Amino acid sequence: MVTPPPGSPAGPGQPGTHLTQGAHPHVVPRHPRLDPLADRYAARTHGMKSSEIRALFSVVSRPEVVSLAGGMPAVTALPLDAVGSMIGELVSGMGAQTLQYGSGQGDPRLRERICDVMALEGINDASPSEVVVTVGSQQGLDLVTRVFVDPGDVILAEGPSYVGALGVFQAAQARVRHVAMDEHGLIPEALEEALADCRANGDRVKFLYTVPNFHNPAGVTLSEPRREAVMALAEQHDLLVIEDNPYGLLGFEHEPLRALRARNSQRVIYLGSFSKTFSPGLRVGWVLAPLAVREKLVLATEAQVLCPPSLTQYAVARYLDTQPWREQIKLFTELYRERRDATLESLAALMPAGTAWTKPEGGFYVWLKLPAGLDAKLMQPRAVAAHVAYVPGIGFFADGNGQEYMRLSYCYPEPDQIREGVRRLARVIEAELDLHTTFDKVDTGTFRAVRGTPGHEAEQIVGPANSDTYEDPR
Repeated sequence: MVTPPPGSPAGPGQPGTHLTQGAHPHVVPRHPRLDPLADRYAARTHGMKSSEIRALFSVVSRPEVVSLAGGMPAVTALPLDAVGSMIGELVSGMGAQTLQYGSGQGDPRLRERICDVMALEGINDASPSEVVVTVGSQQGLDLVTRVFVDPGDVILAEGPSYVGALGVFQAAQARVRHVAMDEHGLIPEALEEALADCRANGDRVKFLYTVPNFHNPAGVTLSEPRREAVMALAEQHDLLVIEDNPYGLLGFEHEPLRALRARNSQRVIYLGSFSKTFSPGLRVGWVLAPLAVREKLVLATEAQVLCPPSLTQYAVARYLDTQPWREQIKLFTELYRERRDATLESLAALMPAGTAWTKPEGGFYVWLKLPAGLDAKLMQPRAVAAHVAYVPGIGFFADGNGQEYMRLSYCYPEPDQIREGVRRLARVIEAELDLHTTFDKVDTGTFRAVRGTPGHEAEQIVGPANSDTYEDPR
């Protein structure tokens, strides 16, 4: 990196700084005709971009496209009449409370019921005073990051990792160090190696971010022995763990696994959500944290949104009080199990050799690896043209990896739609393989070009014939 001399209008790496070798740096605003304020944005905005999922919204809304992309819960499986009546009665009977400002920490009754929900995963010592209600668990993650992370700090996160978390960490100007996973979840030995590397490099590791149950996007679950090993490493290295668990109650094969927070109340901060077990549109989540951390989270909430919405909090609390929510979760689980099975059966029947995928025991996602040489991002336009959508794996890595992966979501389409979507996707992959095989066999040779200016000796440039660029040695 070239460092501008003292007094330059912008420092290295700042937007609007254009460095030309042999010349003084000068400020050139980015797209000045489109955005005259482009050179005034804060450093934390530099790299902000739409997620791979949000970028697909205009595509997946088209009726002819089978979307295996977005992780949208099947809210039509809810008793919508009962839920609608319940919310109407709330407004008509308790409008003075439900339509008013509330506490920055959240409604006390809802916090009590949240403790009942967490008890299903072995968290039996939680107190309502330790719970902070948030606008979805996404806000909870943002608050935790605001409270703990300074620019340049290192966050350890599984590779791949939830795209929404990567966006939060990027906005905080943190550095993400990915920790490898396999079919049993995060690998403890890889975590130990990452911690040792960070210590050797003098990096400040603020926490480990993990989705232990039915991982988004990988679909795998952290095994019981590894849960113990991860927590032992956390104790050994004085490591804080952020446990993000929106899918934990949606297991197909067994009862909910004991949460990491159930094993250590001081070293784990737990993020939960009702988006997957009730309604994502209500945007109600929570953070369970030690009291000292809770106080800072409440202050951060008040600075950010004053308080979480009262109406949606009362709606969730009333739902938990009056509706058979445990039975509803079982209904969701059976629905998603059927769609998971349709996905796995179709993949096994239709995918070409060299394709591999995870076999989730719950949750919403399958993580698929393409045959060698294929790139899910480059292939995406051809898939959309074939009326099937997925999320390229590159969006789930902070370091640019993941080109050979894609995330498939089975939670929203009906089983027949899933089968048709997988059929279309398999045909796209087969066509891509044919192209790859064909062009790999072609000897592209080299091109020769001449560059020169009048009165100067011409220079011959040699490069690959299938390239439109060359490396200028100057």
